[in-house]
Amino acid sequence: MFALAPLLASLAVAVAAPAGTDLRITVWPNGPDETARHTWRLRCGPPGGTLPGARTACRRLGAIDRPFAPVPKDVACAEIYGGPQVARVTGGFEGRSVWARFRRNDGCQIARWNRMRFLFPVRTGTR
Repeated sequence: MFALAPLLASLAVAVAAPAGTDLRITVWPNGPDETARHTWRLRCGPPGGTLPGARTACRRLGAIDRPFAPVPKDVACAEIYGGPQVARVTGGFEGRSVWARFRRNDGCQIARWNRMRFLFPVRTGTR
Protein backbone atom coordinates (compact mmCIF):
# COMPACT_ATOMS: atom_id res chain seq x y z
CA MET A 1 0.00 0.00 0.00
CA PHE A 2 2.73 2.49 0.94
CA ALA A 3 4.66 1.58 -2.21
CA LEU A 4 1.74 2.83 -4.30
CA ALA A 5 1.60 6.25 -2.61
CA PRO A 6 4.59 7.76 -4.50
CA LEU A 7 3.27 6.37 -7.79
CA LEU A 8 -0.21 7.81 -7.19
CA ALA A 9 1.28 11.16 -6.15
CA SER A 10 3.37 11.35 -9.35
CA LEU A 11 0.32 10.52 -11.47
CA ALA A 12 -1.67 13.28 -9.76
CA VAL A 13 1.10 15.78 -10.51
CA ALA A 14 1.29 14.67 -14.14
CA VAL A 15 -2.46 15.11 -14.61
CA ALA A 16 -2.52 18.51 -12.87
CA ALA A 17 0.45 19.92 -14.83
CA PRO A 18 -0.74 22.30 -17.58
CA ALA A 19 -0.08 21.30 -21.16
CA GLY A 20 2.46 23.35 -23.06
CA THR A 21 1.92 26.31 -25.30
CA ASP A 22 3.28 26.34 -28.84
CA LEU A 23 2.00 29.19 -31.00
CA ARG A 24 2.75 30.52 -34.45
CA ILE A 25 2.08 34.24 -34.68
CA THR A 26 1.85 36.01 -38.05
CA VAL A 27 1.29 39.76 -38.42
CA TRP A 28 0.51 41.63 -41.61
CA PRO A 29 1.30 45.26 -40.62
CA ASN A 30 -0.16 46.70 -43.84
CA GLY A 31 -3.16 44.39 -44.10
CA PRO A 32 -3.74 40.84 -45.28
CA ASP A 33 -3.58 41.75 -48.98
CA GLU A 34 0.05 42.85 -48.66
CA THR A 35 2.99 40.48 -48.96
CA ALA A 36 4.91 42.00 -46.02
CA ARG A 37 4.42 39.88 -42.95
CA HIS A 38 6.28 38.90 -39.80
CA THR A 39 6.10 35.46 -38.24
CA TRP A 40 7.24 34.30 -34.81
CA ARG A 41 6.94 31.20 -32.70
CA LEU A 42 6.23 31.21 -28.98
CA ARG A 43 6.68 28.20 -26.74
CA CYS A 44 5.96 28.20 -23.03
CA GLY A 45 7.01 25.59 -20.49
CA PRO A 46 9.90 26.38 -20.82
CA PRO A 47 9.68 29.75 -22.62
CA GLY A 48 11.33 29.91 -26.01
CA GLY A 49 10.86 30.47 -29.69
CA THR A 50 11.55 33.47 -31.89
CA LEU A 51 9.10 35.96 -30.33
CA PRO A 52 11.08 38.71 -28.56
CA GLY A 53 10.57 38.60 -24.80
CA ALA A 54 9.22 35.03 -24.78
CA ARG A 55 9.43 34.67 -20.98
CA THR A 56 7.40 37.84 -20.41
CA ALA A 57 4.96 36.92 -23.18
CA CYS A 58 4.35 33.50 -21.60
CA ARG A 59 3.75 35.08 -18.19
CA ARG A 60 1.36 37.69 -19.60
CA LEU A 61 -0.46 35.14 -21.74
CA GLY A 62 -1.00 32.88 -18.72
CA ALA A 63 -2.51 35.78 -16.75
CA ILE A 64 -5.27 36.48 -19.32
CA ASP A 65 -8.57 34.64 -19.03
CA ARG A 66 -9.51 33.15 -22.44
CA PRO A 67 -6.89 35.14 -24.39
CA PHE A 68 -7.99 33.89 -27.81
CA ALA A 69 -11.75 34.16 -27.37
CA PRO A 70 -13.46 36.17 -30.13
CA VAL A 71 -15.54 39.24 -29.46
CA PRO A 72 -19.09 38.02 -28.69
CA LYS A 73 -21.52 38.54 -31.57
CA ASP A 74 -24.10 40.33 -29.41
CA VAL A 75 -21.75 43.14 -28.31
CA ALA A 76 -22.17 46.65 -29.70
CA CYS A 77 -18.82 48.00 -30.88
CA ALA A 78 -17.82 51.56 -31.71
CA GLU A 79 -17.31 52.07 -35.42
CA ILE A 80 -13.71 53.17 -35.19
CA TYR A 81 -11.09 52.14 -37.70
CA GLY A 82 -7.74 51.41 -36.07
CA GLY A 83 -5.72 50.47 -39.12
CA PRO A 84 -5.20 47.69 -41.64
CA GLN A 85 -3.13 45.43 -39.39
CA VAL A 86 -4.13 41.78 -39.12
CA ALA A 87 -2.63 39.04 -36.98
CA ARG A 88 -3.25 35.33 -36.87
CA VAL A 89 -2.32 33.04 -33.99
CA THR A 90 -2.40 29.28 -34.49
CA GLY A 91 -1.13 26.29 -32.57
CA GLY A 92 -1.83 25.15 -29.04
CA PHE A 93 -2.40 26.98 -25.77
CA GLU A 94 -2.53 25.00 -22.54
CA GLY A 95 -3.57 21.87 -24.39
CA ARG A 96 -6.25 23.48 -26.59
CA SER A 97 -6.09 24.22 -30.29
CA VAL A 98 -5.90 27.88 -31.24
CA TRP A 99 -6.87 29.57 -34.49
CA ALA A 100 -7.49 33.23 -33.77
CA ARG A 101 -7.55 36.26 -36.02
CA PHE A 102 -6.99 39.78 -34.70
CA ARG A 103 -7.96 42.93 -36.59
CA ARG A 104 -8.33 46.63 -35.85
CA ASN A 105 -11.56 47.36 -37.73
CA ASP A 106 -13.79 48.47 -34.83
CA GLY A 107 -13.57 49.47 -31.18
CA CYS A 108 -14.00 45.93 -29.84
CA GLN A 109 -11.38 44.50 -32.18
CA ILE A 110 -8.96 47.31 -31.34
CA ALA A 111 -9.39 46.57 -27.62
CA ARG A 112 -8.86 42.86 -28.26
CA TRP A 113 -5.71 43.65 -30.30
CA ASN A 114 -4.37 45.96 -27.60
CA ARG A 115 -4.93 43.33 -24.90
CA MET A 116 -2.75 40.90 -26.87
CA ARG A 117 -0.34 43.40 -28.48
CA PHE A 118 2.63 41.86 -26.65
CA LEU A 119 2.31 38.98 -29.15
CA PHE A 120 2.51 41.40 -32.11
CA PRO A 121 5.85 43.24 -31.76
CA VAL A 122 5.50 45.04 -35.09
CA ARG A 123 5.05 48.77 -34.83
CA THR A 124 1.48 49.53 -35.88
CA GLY A 125 1.19 53.22 -35.09
CA THR A 126 -0.82 52.48 -31.93
CA ARG A 127 1.86 53.11 -29.30
